[in-house]
Amino acid sequence: MTSIAQNPQTTEIVRRPGRWIALAVLVLAVLLVAVDATVLGLATPFLSEDLAPTGTQLLWIGDVYSFVIAGMLVSMGSLGDRIGRKKLLLTGAVAFGAVSVLNAYATSPEMMILARALLGVAGATLMPSTLALIRNLFHDPRERSLAIGIWGAMASAGAAVGPVMGGFLLEHFWWGSVFLINLPVMAVLVVVGIKLIPESKNPAPGPWDLTSVGLSLVGMIGVVYAIKELAAHGASWEVAASAVIGAGALAWFVRRQLKLPAPLLDMRLFHHRGFSGAVLADLLTILGLAGLVFFLSQFLQLVQGRGPLEAGLAELPAAIGAVAAGLMAGVAARRYSVRSVVTGGLAAVGVALASVTLLSKDTGYPMLGVMLLVVGVGAGFAFTVTADVILSTVPKDQAGSASAVSETAYELGAALGIALLGSIVTGVYQGFETPAGIGSGTAAAAHESLGGAVDVASTLPAAQAAPLVSAAQEAFVEGLRFAAGIGAAVLLATAVAAWFLLRGQKLEDGVEHP
Repeated sequence: MTSIAQNPQTTEIVRRPGRWIALAVLVLAVLLVAVDATVLGLATPFLSEDLAPTGTQLLWIGDVYSFVIAGMLVSMGSLGDRIGRKKLLLTGAVAFGAVSVLNAYATSPEMMILARALLGVAGATLMPSTLALIRNLFHDPRERSLAIGIWGAMASAGAAVGPVMGGFLLEHFWWGSVFLINLPVMAVLVVVGIKLIPESKNPAPGPWDLTSVGLSLVGMIGVVYAIKELAAHGASWEVAASAVIGAGALAWFVRRQLKLPAPLLDMRLFHHRGFSGAVLADLLTILGLAGLVFFLSQFLQLVQGRGPLEAGLAELPAAIGAVAAGLMAGVAARRYSVRSVVTGGLAAVGVALASVTLLSKDTGYPMLGVMLLVVGVGAGFAFTVTADVILSTVPKDQAGSASAVSETAYELGAALGIALLGSIVTGVYQGFETPAGIGSGTAAAAHESLGGAVDVASTLPAAQAAPLVSAAQEAFVEGLRFAAGIGAAVLLATAVAAWFLLRGQKLEDGVEHP
């Protein structure tokens, strides 16, 4: 290991006094995005009652943010490398806060979907910038591992703060208030970030290729849309056209990157087995988790009858486990091995999801709490180490692009998870048999979503309402169990793949010389 004391220049950079304060400001951006993602699940029943979205519209409200952010991340990561990551981060924070207001005051499902899409554009400017700036702030790999652990822990803390704060707001204000909590966080990030975050960018980036930007966006959204529609409605000409256009755009994007002297994304990064393995682990893990997590808040509220704040508090063990594991992940990966920590984390999440197949309406909280804790610990270990691997295998000048690949895998996995597993839950749910005596209009509304069933039941006599709600709840839980089984299989298969793909991969120990 290079001695820090032997190199004054390295000492000055590695021991830069403001780096930990700068990190604290960076993770505010992570907190901002994580809080927004988690409060939506709690707000869904209230949003459903107010805006009355169809089941399909409800899925779009849940996943269009991830679709758009997945399509824009590579472009925004590359833009940050070119114009400056600090500049892009602060601009994105302002935009994120402004669009949050539009989300809060949406008056129709269509307006809500549009507002979530615009929020995805703003969110795409934040995440690659935060990880890339960490890569350039911390040149000591052990310090960087700790910084990435804190970064991941704050994302998990956002997942905890979101439901608790959102639950409090939902019990005292209207559902739109959950989006307005972004504003004070954004204000602190901008005011403090201007003073404390150092600028960082590629010194010789080349032009920002707008054709590649368009191909990336069209390709990602086309493919994800096709998968979503196929899962929800089966094969059709529309699905086939979307898949062909999306796949064609992505193929063109890859070919163009290989020919450009300054590509939007350097495809040669994927020649590194550790990099590719870490990206694949991120994508499939989130795919297995996202659909389940999206529906868990609805289970706690609409099936088990918990209030929003209680439901938020019930999800805390996952965040606590992820925070603790994220802070220990770098040390564990160096003491044992990268592949054993990542594989163990993924297997733990897979086993926890498998336990959800035993879920029922009356399942007690101890089982749920333990399951959530194991999920948090496993995900904390896996995500922190894979993020470290992705960042440490590329040159600093490409940190934004590498971070964007990591975040794209995360967001694409989330979008696919909600689309595929969410569609499974919805498909199973919609097959429940309506109790006798329920009118066709009421039955149709009840089959759209569980929130819709609870809503229409409130207009029926008690003798009809109770059987309808009970049948809808049973169908929802059955769908949740089936989706959890699929998610568990995906996670366990990913654990096996990670064991082979990450063979021989190590985290850095030597101090970098910028």
